[in-house]
Amino acid sequence: MHIVFDINETLLDTAALNPLFEEMFGTSQMRQVWFLTLQEHWMTATLTDQFLPFGELATAALRQVAQQQDQPVSEAQQQALVEGLQTLPAHPDTLPALEWLSRQGHTLTALTNGSLTALQTQLQHAGLTGLFDAELSVEQVQRYKPAPQAYRLVMDHWGIDPSEMTMVAAHSWDVIGASHAGCLTGFIARPGKALDPGGFRPTWQDTDLESLTRQIVAATPVHR
Repeated sequence: MHIVFDINETLLDTAALNPLFEEMFGTSQMRQVWFLTLQEHWMTATLTDQFLPFGELATAALRQVAQQQDQPVSEAQQQALVEGLQTLPAHPDTLPALEWLSRQGHTLTALTNGSLTALQTQLQHAGLTGLFDAELSVEQVQRYKPAPQAYRLVMDHWGIDPSEMTMVAAHSWDVIGASHAGCLTGFIARPGKALDPGGFRPTWQDTDLESLTRQIVAATPVHR
């Protein structure tokens, strides 16, 4: 099985950005507001056939949130956000899950909405370098997830059918997008993340990445 992982929030813990948001707004809860605003930016860009680098969208979202809160935002704070995104720590269950999957012989792909350069920096800082068989960025197709082109990037890279690919993510829009592209899906319910209980149901879901990956492996064959 080709198992594909989202990066931010799925494998890496964005709670590490909390001090920046506490400093700027007096509460870490504004981090979630910023991330939702960032999602709005990249989905708008994709729907209007535009593509702007992830870092530019991230700082634009920060400026927008600051404007909403009538707060100033400095160049240094914007740069701190970009640097913070590139130095996020891995969730505690990330490394054991990836190492176990690799030993099982499954093909692992990192698929990010960020840039390829930023992805490589993130993986190195989080101690995850060398665990993926491929590291891919949506910048290669100029369409952000959940656009179907992003998932087809992985299929084209490996020359596989969507039924051979499982997308693992902590975002409902990501697993829904992958499912729409024909892929199997695994939802990891990171803190603050949930699916609509009356809506889309992924192929697998769990609150722990090791448990989730063991579900996937138990139900799917190895492809090498």
